[in-house]
Amino acid sequence: MVYAVVRAGGRQEKVEVGTIVTMDRIKADKDGNVQLTPVLLVDGDKITSDAKSLAKVTVTAEVLGDLRGPKIVIQKFKNKTGYKKRQGHRQELTRVKITGIK
Repeated sequence: MVYAVVRAGGRQEKVEVGTIVTMDRIKADKDGNVQLTPVLLVDGDKITSDAKSLAKVTVTAEVLGDLRGPKIVIQKFKNKTGYKKRQGHRQELTRVKITGIK
């Protein structure tokens, strides 16, 4: 069993070939593919975590589409002062499918 832990935005995700992952918005190349940076590689009993060996490893993914996350409402309120503030946020996301770990 081969899997890798890749850097996806500000987080790390455990991926295998065929895994669908939702991560922060990333740009794809003209073919719709992206390269992800591995942090750890597990190939059976062999675990690779040093930077020199991981520089040779490539994790490729195909972009399935861009989407937006759920709306988050931020509300601030201070009692007896008349201060109210309401703000919303929706995170820009990308859904990718892992196509290869080499």
